[in-house]
Amino acid sequence: MTAPLRPVPPSGRPVTERAFPQGGPAWNGPGFGEFVGIVALMMAVTAISIDNLLPAFPAIQARFSVADPNALQLLVYVYMIGFGVAQIVYGPVSDALGRRRVLLGSLAVYGAGTGLAMVAPSFEWLLAARVIQGIGAAGGRVLSTAIVRDRYSGREMASVMSLIMMVFLIVPMIAPAIGGAMLLLGSWHYVFVSMLALAGILTLWFSWRMPETLHPEFRRPLSLRSIGQAVSLTFRTRVAVGYATALGLLTGCIMGYVGSAQQLFDTGLYRLGALFPLAFALVAGAMGAATLVNARLVRRLGMRPLSHVGLTLFVAVALAQVGFGLAYAGHPPLWLFLTVLAGNQFMISFAMPNFNALALQPLGEIAGTASSFLGFYTTILGAFCGFIIGHAFDGTVLPLGLGYAGLGGSALLVVAWTERGRLFRGGVSG
Repeated sequence: MTAPLRPVPPSGRPVTERAFPQGGPAWNGPGFGEFVGIVALMMAVTAISIDNLLPAFPAIQARFSVADPNALQLLVYVYMIGFGVAQIVYGPVSDALGRRRVLLGSLAVYGAGTGLAMVAPSFEWLLAARVIQGIGAAGGRVLSTAIVRDRYSGREMASVMSLIMMVFLIVPMIAPAIGGAMLLLGSWHYVFVSMLALAGILTLWFSWRMPETLHPEFRRPLSLRSIGQAVSLTFRTRVAVGYATALGLLTGCIMGYVGSAQQLFDTGLYRLGALFPLAFALVAGAMGAATLVNARLVRRLGMRPLSHVGLTLFVAVALAQVGFGLAYAGHPPLWLFLTVLAGNQFMISFAMPNFNALALQPLGEIAGTASSFLGFYTTILGAFCGFIIGHAFDGTVLPLGLGYAGLGGSALLVVAWTERGRLFRGGVSG
């Protein structure tokens, strides 16, 4: 395999791979556990806002007289659009100004969007507030991965990334339970209160404990030329583009499930009502178990073998999901559907965190900009694919199963292209 292109810092001098701990000022930040906790909370604030509104859809529909139930899915997808597009900005700015100031600024934007949502007089206003929320939340998504890359590399980075990606993947799964609990307080507005409270905790904790992680050697001028060079390098790196594309396709699976889950479990196919968050959380449990196992195994087995096996098994289970759907005319027993779906989510959790780490691995010296543009690319691709799956809901489980099988198979082909056909093989760094 050709060695990945390695960027050079603005000074042109050689740098170490694990830059901050070995080349700059001594690390005076939190220990490993607290570091993971802070970065995971950055992911949590980003992720919880994706779909903890799902249980509130009926109340929002009634409040704003929304005629088409499918239109409520826009509350998820417009958030993802703001979230995806804004990532382009945060990376280059943080590479120039540092991670701390940019993260705190993004939290201020998030808080403003949340406040506007709480006082929304119309559905259109609420959609606009969700876009602003997404713009603010994008900072946490970009900077969490950049901060991890500032501190770690190789399999060690993959292990940390697995833990924080677990939060990003699982929190949206348990968020409906949090949203349902807020609804018990009497209004859908309390869902936004919980978001604001979580963002406030992050602001205080991050400000108090997390120092600047960007190595002084890697600061880049905020200019179109500098950004263009970094973006060009990012998208000329085969590993980065390939694994980011595969990650985006698998994100589409997750977003398709999130977008159609309320209709699948709550008001549409299975009509679980108040038990909807419980079914959602059971599926999330499978993802949590897999990401914890991945975090332990990846140090020993490597990112590539583990993620390639996980993706292959995901495609196999997705095909079984389609088969069961056809066998039961689109309405399999709930226990069977939940079992197969949990199996899918279990397998996908061995692929997504490692794909994220593999995409960013060769781009450590431009981690902010690389994370920004790769995050934008994967988010928009995932939101687009997820919208297609969610909007195809026809009262059966077939659109979701076909979406999983199609996107999973496409992701496997992309990974095979990325690795030039040599799958399941590890390496020194992956």
